[in-house]
Amino acid sequence: MASEGPANESELLAVDESLMSLEKLDRASPDLWPEQTNDEVPGVNEYVAQNSPQTEPPSWAATLAADDINKLHQLGNLSMTGLITEVKKLHDTAYQLGLEEAKEMTRGKYLNIFKHK
Repeated sequence: MASEGPANESELLAVDESLMSLEKLDRASPDLWPEQTNDEVPGVNEYVAQNSPQTEPPSWAATLAADDINKLHQLGNLSMTGLITEVKKLHDTAYQLGLEEAKEMTRGKYLNIFKHK
């Protein structure tokens, strides 16, 4: 048993030496990634800028009247069924407008309002 001790130790040393890496690790990552400092992770500033709430309204909202903004807020506060009901109302209104337009176009055709030049 005593003879196995030194043999095992030499084998362990040989394994340790074979596992030893002589590679030099470059720790100059701030030179490789200049936007990274000690307390930041690369890309965090861009991620925060993209996902943070905007303080100024978007460009399309500049032309909206106060009534339009109020309507948007009302629609935003509706439940799923309420929103579906509003969409159905819009669909029915569009259908009725289409019927009225078809009737007026037919009337214009019979009255020869639309002349070919």
